Amino acid sequence: MLKWFSISGIMMEVKRVRWPKQKELFKDTSTVIAVVTLFGVFFVLAQVLITFFVTAIGV
Repeated sequence: MLKWFSISGIMMEVKRVRWPKQKELFKDTSTVIAVVTLFGVFFVLAQVLITFFVTAIGV
């Protein structure tokens, strides 16, 4: 059996991981939320504009 596919191997890998500090985690989380919000606003505005133009040309 593969060594890393055992409980001891998994625990060893968990100890090797560099877990982010609270400040870094907050910064990264804020960045993700901001980008997702901006993309959401962009796609809603794009949909509204496309609907407006399609309605305006009578399709």
